[in-house]
Amino acid sequence: MGIGRPQKSSNGVPTRWVSLFCIASFFLGILVVNRFWDFPDPAKMDEEASSVKKDQLNVDHPTVNCEKQETAVRAGDILSQVSQTHDVIMTLDKTISSLEMQLASARAAKVINEDGSPMVTKSETEHLKERPKFLFVMGIMTAFSSRKRRDSIRQTWMPKGKELKKLETEKGIIIRFVIGHSASPGGVLDRAIEAEDDQHKDFLRLNHVEGYHELSSKTQIYFSTAVSKWDADFYIKVDDDVHINLGMVGSTLARHRSKPRVYMGCMKSGPVLAQSGVKYHEPEYWKFGEEGNKYFRHATGQIYAISKDLATYISVNRHVLHRYANEDVSLGSWFIGLDVEHVDDRSLCCGTAPDCEWKAQAGNPCAASFDWSCSGICKSVERMEEVHQRCGEGDEAIWHTSF
Repeated sequence: MGIGRPQKSSNGVPTRWVSLFCIASFFLGILVVNRFWDFPDPAKMDEEASSVKKDQLNVDHPTVNCEKQETAVRAGDILSQVSQTHDVIMTLDKTISSLEMQLASARAAKVINEDGSPMVTKSETEHLKERPKFLFVMGIMTAFSSRKRRDSIRQTWMPKGKELKKLETEKGIIIRFVIGHSASPGGVLDRAIEAEDDQHKDFLRLNHVEGYHELSSKTQIYFSTAVSKWDADFYIKVDDDVHINLGMVGSTLARHRSKPRVYMGCMKSGPVLAQSGVKYHEPEYWKFGEEGNKYFRHATGQIYAISKDLATYISVNRHVLHRYANEDVSLGSWFIGLDVEHVDDRSLCCGTAPDCEWKAQAGNPCAASFDWSCSGICKSVERMEEVHQRCGEGDEAIWHTSF
């Protein structure tokens, strides 16, 4: 049962609607029966009334008119039961939605190897229900030429070796560098990544051909792969020239843990660039109306997070999701028309020092820092250590933060 394609009964009505209708009818039936039970036979009412009047003659008791009180109690009773029935139906609806998501995720995991993601082995499929639960998976988008950027991250905000494993088991946080393969699989570039992964064990390899103009496809495959591999509340995409405070990211996400369909980042609405040859040119500019129009609201591409059901939605519907030239625009477009909560969190797009320092002093510590002018930290290889010292939450902060 894929998302967006509800299963139908023999008469063409979605089975989910039939189920909810039957459940509603059942509870309403109980409500009606309860109402009939509350009204005794009229003859008995007369007898009881006469008996009460006789008793009252022998007892010095003030006369009290209970008709209005009884009517008010019965009306309140009915409203209370209607409210309870509505709550039950809403709870069942959420439960059905959750089960649909789990089923869709399981099906996607079994077939995801068909069109652009690592194969899920039989043993992985068999133990799908036994997968551990994580708070978030963070995929750091990287390229073959970015070895120095990766090392600058390993030496600052990203734990290494045993600490990386400890982060998974104790804090429920998965972090991986995300990369596909070269146009010549098995070549020198792929062998270099394999050697680096053997050393650090911190890569997520995608069945995807690397290329700057393929970022939308890479992002789609990343979310599809991550949701099939790890069961997490959130899935994050971040560039490899951004500084991250893991404790702040975890705390920020934890506040939205109970919400369905969350799309979080620094929301923007930039101009649609129709002129060819310029950076961020939009070849399909005509789809966005007249020249000079702006994009719909979407999270800036340096870092954003989506909840599990949205990652599952991407995985299940990957065949029909359109990819625009810019990956952040593509992601935003996939959620148009869905009941999605857009969370505009500015702690995810702080500037480097002194901006991050001012905000920390004001009681608003940053979750992510970069330079807008460079769409990342300018000269990140040389400056990541400096940014970490001035914008970082402290190397021990993540271990003392509870989510």
